[in-house]
Amino acid sequence: MKIIIANDYEDMSRKAANYLSAQVIMKPDAVLGLATGETPIGAYKQLVEWYNKGDIDFSQTSTINLDEYKGLTGDHKQSYRYFMDTNLFDLINIKKSNTYLPNGMAEDEEAECARYEGIMKQLGNIDMQLLGIGLNGHIGFNEPGESFEKTTHCVQLTQSTIDANQRLFDEGEAVPEKAFTMGIKSIMQSKHILLIANGEKKAQIIRDAFFGPVTPKVPASILQLHNNVTVIVDKEAGKLIKDVL
Repeated sequence: MKIIIANDYEDMSRKAANYLSAQVIMKPDAVLGLATGETPIGAYKQLVEWYNKGDIDFSQTSTINLDEYKGLTGDHKQSYRYFMDTNLFDLINIKKSNTYLPNGMAEDEEAECARYEGIMKQLGNIDMQLLGIGLNGHIGFNEPGESFEKTTHCVQLTQSTIDANQRLFDEGEAVPEKAFTMGIKSIMQSKHILLIANGEKKAQIIRDAFFGPVTPKVPASILQLHNNVTVIVDKEAGKLIKDVL
């Protein structure tokens, strides 16, 4: 495992974008696993900037996302499809037909999970998987539990997650209570995993996940068993691991 402590959020984002862009430059038809949320926005902005300068070409690249809320259409402003379109896909020359997310409107949960697993098998192993990390150690929507969830599944969101998401939705609008997510096995089959985190609030979980025991109670701790992981954090998120590096 390689751990890099960046100066700040911008430095972390640029370093992450460097890894992603190098993957695409070295292998134009690469399969990138992508994440949503506030953390990767800076990295996506950097990729768009380099694309606009002509430094990177995404025309042969495929992407597959970690997760999507159940019950949201792709054009809903809080859906992960909308997030990816507005922060990356609409701003580069990737073919939309090569960008994959779970179908949040699928009624048959088992069938949708099987469909998404089939897409991953068709694409082959993910060349580089970008991850964030939750305050409780979740990756994707793989929440703490008694065992590691292996494959794509539909998860009941914790009340704390639902409550945290309430601020993103209009008053009176229902907040999704479920989400489709890639499983730990799918994530662990990626050739290279790139995890990013910033801010003091992530400091404790970064230490717990990468210097504590491997346990499903801290889902990200499983990454200790992967043979090619790069963790990039800013100084605030990395302040509790300086003594162990």
